Amino acid sequence: MDLDPPDAVRAIARKLEDAGYETWAVGGAVRDRVAGAPAGDWDLATRATPEQVMQVFRRTAPIGVDHGTVGVLRGRDMYEVTTFRRDVETFGRHAVVEFADRIEEDLSRRDFTINALAWHPLTGELLDPYEGERDLKEHRLRTVGEPAERFAEDYLRVLRALRFAGQFDLEIEEATWTALRAAVSKLDGLSAERVREELLKIMGQVRRASRSLALYQEAGVLAELYPELEAVTGEPPDAEGSLWERTLRAVDAIPPARPVLRVAALLHAVGMPPARTRDLRGGWRYTGHEVLGARKAEDVMRRLKASNAEIEQVARLVRHQPELFPPDSPDPVVRRWLRHVGPDLVSDLFRLRFALWRAEDGTGGPDDLLERWGMVRRVLRDRPPLSTGDLAIGGEELMELGLEPGPRFKQILEALLERVTDDPSLNRQGALMEVVRSEWLDE
Repeated sequence: MDLDPPDAVRAIARKLEDAGYETWAVGGAVRDRVAGAPAGDWDLATRATPEQVMQVFRRTAPIGVDHGTVGVLRGRDMYEVTTFRRDVETFGRHAVVEFADRIEEDLSRRDFTINALAWHPLTGELLDPYEGERDLKEHRLRTVGEPAERFAEDYLRVLRALRFAGQFDLEIEEATWTALRAAVSKLDGLSAERVREELLKIMGQVRRASRSLALYQEAGVLAELYPELEAVTGEPPDAEGSLWERTLRAVDAIPPARPVLRVAALLHAVGMPPARTRDLRGGWRYTGHEVLGARKAEDVMRRLKASNAEIEQVARLVRHQPELFPPDSPDPVVRRWLRHVGPDLVSDLFRLRFALWRAEDGTGGPDDLLERWGMVRRVLRDRPPLSTGDLAIGGEELMELGLEPGPRFKQILEALLERVTDDPSLNRQGALMEVVRSEWLDE
């Protein structure tokens, strides 16, 4: 079997084998190639100790020597080479391991059969002691060994199982599913960073992220980790299906290359359950849900310890998602809208709006959205002033006119911004200073 790795993988394996150290390719790249998918980073496992690996190769990086891992540099790329390991004691995330002599011992400590594969870069042999290749072909996910024990070793495996099941369209084997469900209550012991990274891997690596996210709900993970989303699943359905189903379709409508935008789509409706009230016809309305939703989305992102930039981006997208100017708006209205939402948000906001529309209808975007997107692009091409920092004058010019610095400066500049929003041609130093002279110097 040829899994077509980068040339460097074979070169590293050959050099280690020539030095007397058995070496195999392992990990996600092997699994992905066996499944017929593109491979990510290639990792190798070897009988050589970290010290021996560093003796064989001139250019190395000691990225995890205590755990048996050395980075081998080939050109600008680095490949992780890890010594065979066996578990001595396993409890939570703090397993005690020691180096092993055989690849089979290393594979026996893997989480799922589909990950317990090793491929020899020189001979092409696929080592598959737990029938992971067959599980991939038969669309089945199983643990290596006793499911309850395997999850107890590291409860992050619950989330990994749901990600893999969605990514490779696998059905979780009954014993594995039962143990997984029982382990969900332990997820609150995981660090926020690990929980966040698993969510981002679903968003960034799984084309139909809805498969994994639906399993999150079915397994009870939403109730345990994301109660705001669990509330969304309980919203009453309407003619277009449930709110949760539409949310999942919206996530799928955004490409994995934009994982944070997918998170915004996932969280776009979290303000709707608390905002729900009856309308006069007996239906439901959700007045103000976007404001509540932005707060809740921010809470979720902070709980996950996302970066400040990601927190702000998701909260703003949820807050502004329903706000668009009418399609017949004149340019000043479009410019004021741009000032309100921020020009940096525009592209992602329209992507989100298109995804939400597709989630409702299942086809391409409506003509009025396309028209408004064209209007925004046309207005932005003219680079209109959208903040007081874009004005042709500032505090220095106001002082030149004899005005004293203070809160009044801000009032004057904001008033000037209103003027140039209506007529961008006024954004010239001379014209704006004349406005100041005529309207503020005599006060």
